[in-house]
Amino acid sequence: MSTKTILCMASYEKGFDFIRECKSQGARVYLLTVSKLKDSPEWPRESIDDIFHMEDTYDHPALIKGASYLMRNNPFDLIVALDDFDVEYAADVREHLRLPGMGASVTRFFRDKLAMRTRAREAGLAVPEFTGVFNNDLVKAFIERVPAPWMLKPRWEASATGIKKCHQPDEVWQALEALGDKQSFHLLEQYVVGDLYHVDALTSEGETVFAQASQYATPLFDVMHGGGLFSTRTLAHDSADAVALRAANRAVTEAMGMQRGVMHTEFIKGREDGKFYFLETSCRVGGANIAETVEFATGINLWAEWAKIELAQGDGSYRLPATRQDYAGILTTLAKQATPDLSAYTEPEIVWRLKKDYHAGLIVASPNADRVKELLEGYQHRFYQDFHARLPAPDKPTS
Repeated sequence: MSTKTILCMASYEKGFDFIRECKSQGARVYLLTVSKLKDSPEWPRESIDDIFHMEDTYDHPALIKGASYLMRNNPFDLIVALDDFDVEYAADVREHLRLPGMGASVTRFFRDKLAMRTRAREAGLAVPEFTGVFNNDLVKAFIERVPAPWMLKPRWEASATGIKKCHQPDEVWQALEALGDKQSFHLLEQYVVGDLYHVDALTSEGETVFAQASQYATPLFDVMHGGGLFSTRTLAHDSADAVALRAANRAVTEAMGMQRGVMHTEFIKGREDGKFYFLETSCRVGGANIAETVEFATGINLWAEWAKIELAQGDGSYRLPATRQDYAGILTTLAKQATPDLSAYTEPEIVWRLKKDYHAGLIVASPNADRVKELLEGYQHRFYQDFHARLPAPDKPTS
């Protein structure tokens, strides 16, 4: 493999293992981040050849000019977005500099919730009923046809950020009116009652080479807006749900045109019909320490394997390492203490503890899926008593 030069774009502090793996593979690694993070001690500086920074990496004209200027003396072979909110900007820079990788059109299927739902429906995947909110008559027809409640969602945000649940038609119209000129950047969706799942996967040359199915304990909307705990755990590998989710994920991968990289895709299983519905996908590593949970269950570091896939770039050299078939789960919460004390949690299955001010969290791992479920369910009650705190849901993402 010839030496490649890679520019990593990150507006948040993440992707450290991606950067380290690129360097270990012999690549020249440059980082483009926001000015306020350029001096962060978190960056693996031993693996970074140089750090460039801008006041605002979302300033499209400035970003294009800045990246083009850097290209004069740094012949980048690849540009990779390490955070969800950098994905479309990295695509624009790739297209401007005519570099390989996902272009702007395909990128919309991994960032624009309306585009990805439309694409999924065209490909025959089950999706909740939805509509764009461009035309009042179409919105009115949707409200009359689809029973309440409805979810008004930003098309470009991640997780449950900015989502509003509406129970009456007047709530919908008032929310749309309040959005003003931002209305068209949203969609209206049927609220499906059910359990939320996610699949974290790696794709190499259009083929899904790894896929781990997991189940959230509580839908993310309820966690963010209801003040609950965040928890997810890997499913029994041969369970009917895991098999169905991996198949649905392959269909999503093909429909969205993913050729190489990492994906985090969410589905909901309707309680009324037991059917899995596609909710959304992304070309990123799942947040909230999901990557660590996957690694403790399988031995696969999603960041590192993604780096290997990017550097291979179609030469056929990528091979997935051997994987374990264990199970893991994570539980985290905002905490009322600045430095929560988890010393009373002593079970040997605890393999990781969150080190973050005003947060408490841990990961458990075991060869037994039922043991992971049992531990997490027991810890939820203790976390509420020992640590849990609640803040209003943010209007914008915080990490």
